[in-house]
Amino acid sequence: MNLFADIRTLVLSSLNDMQTAGTLPADLDFANVAVEPPRDALHGDMATNAAMVLAKPARANPRAIAEGLAELLIADDRIISADVAGPGFLNLRLSPELWQNVIPVAVTAGADFGRSSMGAGLKVNVEYVSANPTGPLHVGHTRGAVFGDALASLLDFAGYNVTREYYINDGGAQVDVLARSAYLRYLEANGQQVEFVDGTYPGDYLVDVGVALKEKYGDSLVDKPESEWLADLRLFATEQMMDLIRADLDLLGIKMDSFFSEKSLYGTGLIEGAINDLDAKGLIYEGVLEPPKGKEPDDWEPREQTLFKSTEHGDDVDRPVKKSDGSWTYFAPDIAYHFDKVQRGFDQLIDIFGADHGGYVKRMKAAVSALSEGAVPLDIKLTQLVKLYKDGEPFKMSKRAGTFVTLRDVVDQVGPDVTRFVMLTRKNDAPLDFDFAKVQEQSKDNPVFYVQYAHARINSVLRKADELGVSAQTGDLSSLTHDGEMTLIKKLAEWPRLLELAAKHNEPHRVAFYLYELAGDLHALWNMGKEAHEVRFLQDDTTITGQKLAMISAVKATLAAGLGILGVTPIDEMR
Repeated sequence: MNLFADIRTLVLSSLNDMQTAGTLPADLDFANVAVEPPRDALHGDMATNAAMVLAKPARANPRAIAEGLAELLIADDRIISADVAGPGFLNLRLSPELWQNVIPVAVTAGADFGRSSMGAGLKVNVEYVSANPTGPLHVGHTRGAVFGDALASLLDFAGYNVTREYYINDGGAQVDVLARSAYLRYLEANGQQVEFVDGTYPGDYLVDVGVALKEKYGDSLVDKPESEWLADLRLFATEQMMDLIRADLDLLGIKMDSFFSEKSLYGTGLIEGAINDLDAKGLIYEGVLEPPKGKEPDDWEPREQTLFKSTEHGDDVDRPVKKSDGSWTYFAPDIAYHFDKVQRGFDQLIDIFGADHGGYVKRMKAAVSALSEGAVPLDIKLTQLVKLYKDGEPFKMSKRAGTFVTLRDVVDQVGPDVTRFVMLTRKNDAPLDFDFAKVQEQSKDNPVFYVQYAHARINSVLRKADELGVSAQTGDLSSLTHDGEMTLIKKLAEWPRLLELAAKHNEPHRVAFYLYELAGDLHALWNMGKEAHEVRFLQDDTTITGQKLAMISAVKATLAAGLGILGVTPIDEMR
């Protein structure tokens, strides 16, 4: 039940009637006509921009359109008033019964309240985390992991067929560095003194890998040349690191559907196939790029290279795919990987990158546009940095990784639920301050506590009601007319609309924001009951109590649905 969508349908029907009557032209496009909550609740229950967006194409005065539309809308029993405001906005007030009808829908649906068929089963690949397999996940990866996982859940809830995917960057030089670092730990496990020079990974997490190598090889690799052990140790250490990364993800409840190895692209013809596809479309040529302004990128050479005409698909400059020595650039396997996604039949691709990959967005979008001939959209979301604090001061924890704070460090401090929720309390492209003291406070300033407390409060009332032998009644809800109750019910009715907007824009943080607002309305109503007996949830009249229990049961269902999307477990009782 999406009440905003229902009223928009009524608005569109009325606009069609105006076309039939000749007061509006027949060729208008209604795609941008919206029905949404007003900026100020005092103005009404809903507002539509219909007159404002149609005035220019209709060559008509927006107030005149709004007044004509208001006459038709007010004839519908659901609309109490339709008032024209300003240059042509139309504010609507709906009957209380219409709002109250959302309660039995939410109670019946439970944690599935708001689930949508908007996605129509379209296949979406969400690639996230994709950290180099050279160590445990750090706090920056944590934000991308939580964001990507919540987005995947949101899209699933909105009716898309979602695949969660991790791209293993195991084909580059960093894996050679991992192997050499693991070899040093292997020598250490064999009793040798070692030194970690610049360019190696000194983290303690490789100690166990060194011990495992000793158990497998004994001392047979000691003093052997690199050529005899590098390939085997690359594979062994990568597998060990991926086991560590999977364990880290498991701490946050993240389960990938697919792990795709970059290494699988080499020597299999997949890179060549992708480049050949672009070549067949006239998008590959031999040329020399102009010197870049400012800092030179790693893939620029002042000599002839094999280039992709990415500028024909929205990029700023063409991009090298093969170096002058005949080796592939780092961009080439990424092209092949996304070509594989296109060939697997995905209707939409979403990549979650760290903020340091901002310069990679246009070229990657250009590649997917070219490979799919514009049929498969690619949305790239950048997650900004996370700054760690405690009591407002920069906070440094034990760095088992050697150079960074790990995901495991964070989860050990505050738990997976707090970690996940807090990571979604800012839009993905805004920096996030993570204060370990603040996120464990039991106060309104701690959003995860505030939302969890609302869920626990409702459960406490329902338990008390059960002891009294009273249960929720969804038949007649006519007693729920107090301003505080109507505010809460109207917020409930926004949930299906909010979900579809969040899914449309790939923005799961909207869910966290909404839950905080819904919890706030619940807490406000609870506090009103301290002075106004008539709004308390448990009344002497069991019929009225049953109606109020239905209302808060609907809130509970909505909180559970939203927390489920975010991957956070609802709390039944605060301890």
